[in-house]
Amino acid sequence: MSSRPNQRPVDSLRPLEFQRQFTRSAPGSVLVRMGRTMVLCTCCIENAVPPFLVGQGQGWLTAEYSMLPGSSGTRKPRSTSKPDGRSIEIQRLIGRALRAVVDLSRLGERTLWLDCDVLEADGGTRTASINGAFVALCDALAQQQELGPVSAIVTQSVAAISVGIVAGEVCLDLEYVEDRDAEVDLNLVMTGDGRLIEVQGSGEETTFTRAQLDAMLALGEVGIRQITAAQKRALGTAWPWGEVTPSAI
Repeated sequence: MSSRPNQRPVDSLRPLEFQRQFTRSAPGSVLVRMGRTMVLCTCCIENAVPPFLVGQGQGWLTAEYSMLPGSSGTRKPRSTSKPDGRSIEIQRLIGRALRAVVDLSRLGERTLWLDCDVLEADGGTRTASINGAFVALCDALAQQQELGPVSAIVTQSVAAISVGIVAGEVCLDLEYVEDRDAEVDLNLVMTGDGRLIEVQGSGEETTFTRAQLDAMLALGEVGIRQITAAQKRALGTAWPWGEVTPSAI
């Protein structure tokens, strides 16, 4: 492909930024920017658990995701009663991604609420949400000193990235115009030490080969390592998981 938006190389992330303590009310609050996509991720801790966990002495983590009305080119109506199917699918993904690295037995009967609100959408809102939610989670837990160090609860870091085949070429971190036209779209969630949490891939009115899948996973791994390094820089001395290591893919 001759060029991408903003002349980005196919293996390049969009500019990535984590702005911690974006609001004062939530113990964990991060504005994550991936290019023009902006998501406000907050983490609140409730001293209660869902009914199915009452009396079991362990906690829970759940996520909610929404796009604000002015986040896209056409106004998105507010979900006043029930989230739409896409939002439900994305918030379940966020919850699964974070629960994969949280030891719920160390929380006691507490619930970690992760809320991801899209302020501006230009592709990759679900992956940006996971990346920001992880940082917000760490900040919130750091304020709960009675639970011990964050690393006793959060076993590893987690990050996510989109990869796709656009005009026959494997590209990293798709913007909206690329995601719209992609022949194949894949979302990858991994831990900082290189283990897979989730792979969501589909052909958009086409098929793809095993070799193309391997190429997308390999490029996605490159992006995950870069995002993990950015999370480490953002958290600074609050990062307890050592150096960012290559994956085993």
